[in-house]
Amino acid sequence: MDEFFDLPTLIVIAVAVFVLFRLRSVLGTRTGTERPPVERRKPAPAESAEETVVPLRPRGTAAPELDDERRARKTEAEIEQLSHGDAELAAGLRAVVEADPTFTPKSFLDGAKQAYEMIVTGYAAGDRQTLKNLLEKDVFEGFQRAIAEREAAGQTVDFTFVGLPKVEISEAEYDRKNVLITVRFHAEVVSATRDKDGTLVEGHAEQVQTIADEWTFARNPKSRDPNWKVVTTSQLD
Repeated sequence: MDEFFDLPTLIVIAVAVFVLFRLRSVLGTRTGTERPPVERRKPAPAESAEETVVPLRPRGTAAPELDDERRARKTEAEIEQLSHGDAELAAGLRAVVEADPTFTPKSFLDGAKQAYEMIVTGYAAGDRQTLKNLLEKDVFEGFQRAIAEREAAGQTVDFTFVGLPKVEISEAEYDRKNVLITVRFHAEVVSATRDKDGTLVEGHAEQVQTIADEWTFARNPKSRDPNWKVVTTSQLD
């Protein structure tokens, strides 16, 4: 038995046991419930100065003064186009622009077309609320009286708005209180007025007819209300 337990062998075994015990105490053992090792993140690269600085004006955006210049050139081009060589009308439109810098002739004319259609359609239907919102008080009262007389007579109107083949600004001015724009409308409509028995008394139920009106729109440029109202109406021959 002594050959298996000589002194050198015992010393080597003792050293090995000691080393294994120290490794176990330092490293521990895996039980299956350990948290996964934390992934070390590489530090994010520093952003360049160009990426971190917020530009005062977005790239590609014109300076405010350039926007003003473009708007002025666009408005002047519209004045030249819509005044049709009428120097007095062009001067009147420029006076309106000076009083109300938000005014542009083309946008105004687009709005006037919509207002015209709403008013003539509202009048045919007896829609007083729509008329009240678009007409100045005296003009509204005139329309309201005509509607009341028609209703009292038992008359109804079959009305279809077809279109506006011709619309043009005829006058423009600033009277130091209001800006006033007069527009001539040449409209195509189908209109038939019938009495209480359904008999046609005016117009034609299937034929398109042309009507021509000249209306003046007004607005106080110092008012917060952006809407225009019709202040005068007249029929053209």
